[in-house]
Amino acid sequence: MFKFFKKSTELEQLQKKYQIMMQSAFELSKSDRKGSDQKTAEANKILQEIEKLERKTS
Repeated sequence: MFKFFKKSTELEQLQKKYQIMMQSAFELSKSDRKGSDQKTAEANKILQEIEKLERKTS
């Protein structure tokens, strides 16, 4: 209920950005394979940042 007022952590922001990138890559894969590959590469960079943050907090 009060999630509206809660600020998201850097990890949550990166996870959301990763999810959006992967969805975008999937949509592009239907029409533009090269564009899809670029989006997937960007998403993988974000995933590496997520993993780095998770290791740091553990």
